[in-house]
Amino acid sequence: MTEHTSSHMGALDPGARIAAVRPVLLSAPYADPENLEVRVALPTGWRTTGLVEVTLDDGTTGLGEGYLAVFAPHVFVSTVELLVPHLVGRPAGDLAERYRDMVLVTGYWSLQGAARHVVSAVEAALLDALGKRAGVPAYELLGGRRTDRIRLYASGGDSASPSAMSTEIAAVASLGIDTFKIRARGHEADKVVWTLEHAAPHGVGVAVDMAQNLDEPGQSAADALAFLDAVGAGTPQPVRFLEEPLGPARAHEYPALRRAAGCPVAGGETVTTARELLERVAAGYYDMVQPDATVVGGPRQTLAVFAGAAEHGVAPVVHCWGSAVCQAANYHAAFVGGRLAEWPLPAYALRSELLVEPFRIESGRLLAPRAPGLGVRLTPETERRFAFRGDAVYRCPTRMPAAEPGRWRTD
Repeated sequence: MTEHTSSHMGALDPGARIAAVRPVLLSAPYADPENLEVRVALPTGWRTTGLVEVTLDDGTTGLGEGYLAVFAPHVFVSTVELLVPHLVGRPAGDLAERYRDMVLVTGYWSLQGAARHVVSAVEAALLDALGKRAGVPAYELLGGRRTDRIRLYASGGDSASPSAMSTEIAAVASLGIDTFKIRARGHEADKVVWTLEHAAPHGVGVAVDMAQNLDEPGQSAADALAFLDAVGAGTPQPVRFLEEPLGPARAHEYPALRRAAGCPVAGGETVTTARELLERVAAGYYDMVQPDATVVGGPRQTLAVFAGAAEHGVAPVVHCWGSAVCQAANYHAAFVGGRLAEWPLPAYALRSELLVEPFRIESGRLLAPRAPGLGVRLTPETERRFAFRGDAVYRCPTRMPAAEPGRWRTD
């Protein structure tokens, strides 16, 4: 298993032991009815976040997040509960050993996949608790931050109408962010053309997430190139980068697509081990690799991806589409080894409710957090207000709605 190592990665706090571990499910309203993701995948308008709360023997608590709970909340809870007896009473500061324990417990049936999201959540929770206990931000426990600010790109663009997309563009410009990633499937080249043309006067470029990580077998490299050709025929504005343009069964076509695309190609958010992601990097899949610390095994595995990407000249960019806990885990890793991070746009109360202090953005850059640990907290009031709803489960679409002719006309 690929590991991140440095002089800071031994036992961080030999005296701290794990006293308790519990799963927490929270649900909150998400985005708005003009958001296509809500219409297709979250028809109730509510979305779920899965947290792990770790309590140390001195009462210090920490939070981590696993992305799995968005899709399978009860699987998330059951996997956390399976791990509890293998964690309680163990030294909290030996992250490598706790990671090994969790991999041994879950590896036979989920060396890749669902259990890795839970491993991610536990490690982040331990880092949060250990940082709070030491009174330092989590990035200091990961080797120390390398920069004071990280450039952000804004992520959203699943608006179902030009008026809603215009509102998103204005929000991006108001933050000083210069790249706006939208979602567009293969039949939505006109949506990309419209957005490129309307974002340019605001000094905002556009990247495109084709969301093929949710499709099977998904589109081919030829399909992606035809899409780019259609966009290019409609506007001279360039696509900043193309994300997840190939279906899982056609991932081997990434190197050929990169050679012909004419723009950077990005991906990797659903890959659950650093080893697999770095094999893809070495094979030339990506110009930009996008690990997520709530998916790939935790912040330390995210840093392993950063280190391997640097060896191949590939830009590491953290993906973070969860709550504030997901954002914080990824951002703290980014301050240690990254230069660019995702800033999710859709309204979601759990992106502010769980923060000790708001994230600070200046001129499109995220400033280094100052609070101990990950800078997150969970209160009984938050658990009451955002109690889990069984109808707030993401429904992966089997069929996307057809494009409405003429909706995205630019003339």
